Amino acid sequence: MRITEIVRVDSKGRITIPMVVREMLGIVEGMHMVLLADSEKKEILIVPVLPPKAKLVEIRIEMVDKPGALAEIAERLAKLGVDLIISRCTTVKRGELAECTLIGDISNVVESIESIRQKVALIPIVKYVDIREIKHSVS
Repeated sequence: MRITEIVRVDSKGRITIPMVVREMLGIVEGMHMVLLADSEKKEILIVPVLPPKAKLVEIRIEMVDKPGALAEIAERLAKLGVDLIISRCTTVKRGELAECTLIGDISNVVESIESIRQKVALIPIVKYVDIREIKHSVS
């Protein structure tokens, strides 16, 4: 089911998510949300994050643009224990280069962020990978 709503930004930059949307998505007070902003497209993707103690990372990858490339990377991340929450990929040059931004929960991962980065970088289709922790906003 899709719902389209128009909301207003207040003086502090906040929006109120309509109750019908909150109920549909199970959003409750105190829940953390991931905001993925794309300055080129002028859009924001907002995704509820569970569990509240999630340790989130942003994974930026440049890779060979070929069928199954994202699946190969997602499978490797899953084997490392990374729970992918958001994936947004764009073809830069068809058949040659694609870029992906992934948001994942690493709260159940034993290895360090650098170790995950190194293992993903070893995948033959990966040209570049960067991983950074996403800090939770307290406001």
